[in-house]
Amino acid sequence: MRNEKAINKQEGATKAVAYVRVSSREQQEEGFSIESQQKTAHEYAARHGIQIVKEYVEIESAKESGRTNFNAMIEFLRVQAKLKDSANPCRAILVEKTDRIGRNMKDFVILDDLMNDDGLHIHLIKEGDVIHCDSRSQAKFIFGLRVLMAKNYSDNLGEEATKGMREKAAQGMWPTKAPFGYINVECGGKKIIQKDPRFAPLVAKLFEWYATGLYSVKELTKKAHSEGLIYRRTGIRVAASHVHKILSNPIYYGDICWNGAVHKGTHDPTITRELFDQVQLVLNGRHKPRQKQHEWAFRGLISCGHCGCAMTAEMKKGKYTYYRCTGHRGKCPEKFAREEEVARQFGEALNGIRLDHEVLEWVTTALRESHKDKKAYHDQMVGTLRAQYDTLQSRLDRMYVDKLDGKISEELFERKSGEWRREQSEIQRNLDAHQAADESYIEEGVRILELTQQAVMLYEKQTAHEKRELLNFVFSNCAWKGGKLIPTFRIPFSYLANTNAAYKLMQTASVSKKPDFEFWLGD
Repeated sequence: MRNEKAINKQEGATKAVAYVRVSSREQQEEGFSIESQQKTAHEYAARHGIQIVKEYVEIESAKESGRTNFNAMIEFLRVQAKLKDSANPCRAILVEKTDRIGRNMKDFVILDDLMNDDGLHIHLIKEGDVIHCDSRSQAKFIFGLRVLMAKNYSDNLGEEATKGMREKAAQGMWPTKAPFGYINVECGGKKIIQKDPRFAPLVAKLFEWYATGLYSVKELTKKAHSEGLIYRRTGIRVAASHVHKILSNPIYYGDICWNGAVHKGTHDPTITRELFDQVQLVLNGRHKPRQKQHEWAFRGLISCGHCGCAMTAEMKKGKYTYYRCTGHRGKCPEKFAREEEVARQFGEALNGIRLDHEVLEWVTTALRESHKDKKAYHDQMVGTLRAQYDTLQSRLDRMYVDKLDGKISEELFERKSGEWRREQSEIQRNLDAHQAADESYIEEGVRILELTQQAVMLYEKQTAHEKRELLNFVFSNCAWKGGKLIPTFRIPFSYLANTNAAYKLMQTASVSKKPDFEFWLGD
């Protein structure tokens, strides 16, 4: 009977879904992060009289959009939005922090649409904010900055991993999965590659056969199949495209090419440099290098405002570039647009996010204040990782004493100490990544604001490729209609543009009464 009363009481409560995300299998197995976020959500719901009707747990990175349970949650909320108000639909998400719900822009565009169209409320529990369509511009702006900072943090972690692999390559060690003909092994606490006794001789034969010039890559592959050329794990025959990749890879004569840099490898080469060079001569004789294509500055950045098709670029008379609708949905009335005019209007749009000097100082101060919560999180993670590292070190010290006293064997000491030192190395990498990400958090945020001040100047001086990168960072899904650019800004640049428009309107207003709008400057 008491359960029925409790259910009836909750029927009139605000309904919400709880979203929990961890970014690695290790966190899932430990369970601490998931349980902690769930506990936080339920305690928050109890304090605020909110009924959690569903929970969505995501165990993967949020750097890329298209997460399974995130998509399921969005679909559930869209169905709820179609219900009548009398049905008390679910229109809220409870999530621990901004970076838990996502670190990419596409998902936040979806959430922004749900807030504006369906009245969705996002409760950011630890940050103490509730974001919805009626939130003040200041709250939305800071929320947008957190989105970019979360994306930057995720990118920074990836950069640290890339940096580690680059440093390993510089030391002459292959930093990732071994290429065909080699296997990954561990030696002296380091992961290296060595020749695969089964397939390395066959790889050497591939080079020798092809160097004769008697075979095409397709014929060579067929010949190698008869000699047993298959993938080690699957047993499937190696494709001709992979054979071509093998013939072009300098690793087989001893060099490591990583991120455009060449390093002398410490692994045993499979062939000589002379044989590799001979194979390249044969390859180059069969395949002419492709001519570099012209790079269009704005292709892929704008769509037709009439029919929604993409705008493509083409050159007339060898020197004039025009953009036109592809017309995939039928004949379109949109006329050709000169590249110079498209460039001019993009420059005007960029000028819309340039802040007044006083406004820039205010937002920079606000960003530094918002950094406090993020720094506390980093400090907590650094403390946890250091404690784990010290625990392993204590185990190693005690085990070393036990080995000296003869309590354990040399073989057991080497095996366990090797395992613990590998764990320490992994912890140290995570520790370095968190410290680096924490140091760059606030400075990257300030740089984003500085970018808004210099965007137009940079844009005017940049190459076509650099222009595309800048515009793609600031804009999303821009349209061209009737010879006019209809820009759509990414978060938080959209809030900046709206704020600037409101600020200029108030400055130019001739009446003493404040205009009927709000913006984050307040009074």
